[in-house]
Amino acid sequence: MPVARRTLLGAGLAAATSTLTGCGAGGGPRPGGPGDAVTATDAAGNRVGFGAAGSGAAPSGSPNATAVPGGGAGPAGQARYAQGVTALLRRHLPATPQTVAHKGFPGAVAVVLVDGKMTVHTAVGEALRYGAGPKLLPAGQRVAMRPDSIFDLASVTKVYTAILLLQQVDRGRVDLGAPVRDYLPTFSGAGTERVTVEMLLTHTSGLPVGATVTGRADNAARWNAVLTTGLVPGAVPGDTFRYSSVGLMVAGRIVEQVTGQRLDQALKSNLTGPLGLRDTGFHPDTWLSGTARASRLVATDARSSRGLLRGTVHDDVANHLGGIAGHAGVFATATDLAAIGQLLLDGGTHQGRRILAAETVRRMLTNHNAGKPAVDPERPHRTAAHGLGVVLDQRWFMGRLTSARTFGHTGFAGPSLLVDPRRKLVLALLTNRAHPNWSWSNPDPVRAAVGDLLAKEVN
Repeated sequence: MPVARRTLLGAGLAAATSTLTGCGAGGGPRPGGPGDAVTATDAAGNRVGFGAAGSGAAPSGSPNATAVPGGGAGPAGQARYAQGVTALLRRHLPATPQTVAHKGFPGAVAVVLVDGKMTVHTAVGEALRYGAGPKLLPAGQRVAMRPDSIFDLASVTKVYTAILLLQQVDRGRVDLGAPVRDYLPTFSGAGTERVTVEMLLTHTSGLPVGATVTGRADNAARWNAVLTTGLVPGAVPGDTFRYSSVGLMVAGRIVEQVTGQRLDQALKSNLTGPLGLRDTGFHPDTWLSGTARASRLVATDARSSRGLLRGTVHDDVANHLGGIAGHAGVFATATDLAAIGQLLLDGGTHQGRRILAAETVRRMLTNHNAGKPAVDPERPHRTAAHGLGVVLDQRWFMGRLTSARTFGHTGFAGPSLLVDPRRKLVLALLTNRAHPNWSWSNPDPVRAAVGDLLAKEVN
């Protein structure tokens, strides 16, 4: 994402293919690429996934960790294209261990599911490479990327918020066509009286990208600033796609209002708990052990006035709001994120349990913005195609996997989720491209390149 949108979100920020082999539980570097790994660790500390030492079992809540039948097994039981995905990602790592800057990311984890089966689970590079300043850390102070590394999902959080809100639609507590003020009377910014719940999820509310929350006395005052944010001058609710994090902040508040739970609690009780996703949530410092925080948390910025960010939300507005908001703040592993994609691909069910009504999922994944213009100065060629909380049909990050039915979301810090229903394919691609300086790279070309590779290999 170019600088403009990030500036609006807050003023607080002043290649040959390698052989895949198993790694130790510590995820340390080994021959074949720094930090490359193809196994994971479950909550009990057991190794799971692929690799010579792996058990072959998937973490709780995750799809089966086996290659697609007939797909052509690659190293360690993965699909034949797993090596290609790993090699592509490694080409975007810093050139040498001593290289200070990068044009891609210090590290990445990718999970691919096809027809519910895990065909790729790979980790490359480093989760922590730089200290505050930023400065390149000595090799002994760095942390290798692991398959179970936990990332800041940034705006991919919006998908989780949308699911939580749509669950309340299923339960009859929320009407998508109703004015937001029916649920939040304090939603009173200029021009917002005609904004509906649906418009928040389709980014057609006319609300701006970000809200001004600095300089307020306390968190209640900061949230009041969000809820009294007015529309962009000249905006007409429902007419135009304008990407708005404020809209999802407000959506998260609706979830809190109708459930009587804080958003992090609603996430756990209504989504991650039922799905068995133990490595997803806000404020990972509160649910990870000290050892896990040291070995599994992925760093983001290392140059802001906040110092090195690791386990703390990168988004400035979310941070000012206490780290729990509808637009940013969720942390997760690639396997846990892939499970969200699989849930939607399966029509709202998980292991026989219904999480979201099938008709609601259909509505979620339908383009609600057909024929509407899109205003996005940073991506002038994007279209307005958008479902309820998910992006649709955008080649700029989906590559050749794009289609009218392909959906997903991206996040500023480097994560992305992509689901191609025709191929029954889910791609969770998590990178730490914002570590230590988000202005060094644009993650979209890498996202599209992985999509291109998978479009060629999966039919």
